[in-house]
Amino acid sequence: MVNVNVPHPKRLSSLVGGVIETISVTKALAAASAYDAGDVLSENATDGQGTAWTFSAIARADGASGYITKAHIISETTALTPRLVLYLFTATPTSELDDHAANTALLYADVANYVGRIDFPALSENGTGASEAVATPSTYGNLPIAFTCAAAADDLFGVLVTLDVFTQVATKDMVIKLTVEQF
Repeated sequence: MVNVNVPHPKRLSSLVGGVIETISVTKALAAASAYDAGDVLSENATDGQGTAWTFSAIARADGASGYITKAHIISETTALTPRLVLYLFTATPTSELDDHAANTALLYADVANYVGRIDFPALSENGTGASEAVATPSTYGNLPIAFTCAAAADDLFGVLVTLDVFTQVATKDMVIKLTVEQF
């Protein structure tokens, strides 16, 4: 017997008002030497000058919610194979943000703003193009991740960390794309 009152999963978001958006952030990484396992990846290695990866307007409105359903990371540098982790917060974290510095996330001081972490599989490339990795609900990575932005904000903030030693060409771009279902 078929229950005609149960919506098809692909139509569920239209019934509850969800909107699919992809938010992209690009940074030209600063390091000109190999990253150590556990280093932060950011745009500035000067003490106190690195910034969080800011996913602006990831929610439909200030204080709104959603689900991160896909995470895609792309490096302009070819032939990279590190595993990367993205820690996500509803406010700029107090942990280390400088490029090439040892990661300190997750600090207890940031727990109230902590959303979760996305574990990317090892980057790879197809041919001579950019290196990339994708995390989805059907792959390793901890997705989907539910989030609710801070009351006066529609952003999430990330700290990107490498789990492996690798060398990104200095000033080459790293892009993180988060696909979200906004409510």
